[in-house]
Amino acid sequence: MSGRLVYCMGPSGAGKDSLLDWLRQHLPASSAVHWARRTVSRAAPAGGEAHESVDEATFARLRDAQAFALHWQANGLHYGVRHAELAPLSRRAWVLVNGSRAYLPQALQQCPELVAVHITASPEVLRQRLTARGRETAEQIDARVQRAAAFQPPPHVAAVEVHNNNALDDAGRNLLRTLQQLPGWPL
Repeated sequence: MSGRLVYCMGPSGAGKDSLLDWLRQHLPASSAVHWARRTVSRAAPAGGEAHESVDEATFARLRDAQAFALHWQANGLHYGVRHAELAPLSRRAWVLVNGSRAYLPQALQQCPELVAVHITASPEVLRQRLTARGRETAEQIDARVQRAAAFQPPPHVAAVEVHNNNALDDAGRNLLRTLQQLPGWPL
């Protein structure tokens, strides 16, 4: 069995976190997939992603001390993945990372054989979900939808796209099937 980094990313409103939660619940307990725990500069919400929560100053110290194999900033927060979270790759295990589209080029420098999983939704669905959240102005939502429509992974990257337009179970089953078709996937 060969391991690979599965780098999941997607625009706000695509339901990436919900879809990854679905995947975590539906992978067999015996699955040889390591879910990389992120370090994030925000408090851990109840029931949300089980991340390491740090303040911005602590994150900066960790970054400056090169504690992270991967790190990026998005939506006013800092995200990092510690080296130990990618260590299973050296044992030929599969590692799943909840990443960022903007950071994909740097992630490729660290892990050139990664599989990029782009979780997205139609512009209409993105707009509807972002509007329902009520956190942004119409102009900010338009900008997000335009950025989402313009995103293309680099041509040399092993990439798959999963659309989360309808029922979460449908998108989840599609994501699971897509991963199971990757050569060497451990299930």
